[in-house]
Amino acid sequence: MAHFEDLVVWKEAKALTLTIYRLMENSRDYGFRDQIQRASVSIMNNIAEGSDAGSDAINIRFLNIAKGSCSEVRSMLYLCSELGYCTVEQQEELIGTTRKISASINNLIKYINTKTPHPQS
Repeated sequence: MAHFEDLVVWKEAKALTLTIYRLMENSRDYGFRDQIQRASVSIMNNIAEGSDAGSDAINIRFLNIAKGSCSEVRSMLYLCSELGYCTVEQQEELIGTTRKISASINNLIKYINTKTPHPQS
């Protein structure tokens, strides 16, 4: 597999992280800000860790963690607009981005599973 920096899904996760950081940079709700920022960083970092893990099984484990972090960000985005930290339009756009990243992670997991030989029973 290529370097994680070459993966489109990692680039998308990095862009999401930068957007989340910029969105929350002036927030004084430090707990919320910290949690959504950490979850967004977790997406890109777990994609990176998995790609360099050395085995497909470990890579898939890290990708599943990244997918879970993506769901966490999406969940927090529902609160984000209700708490007034972003507009409904920003929320909807970012939720769409998290769904796209989750789908890309799923596709990467499927790809890894299809290229890995499975023992026949």
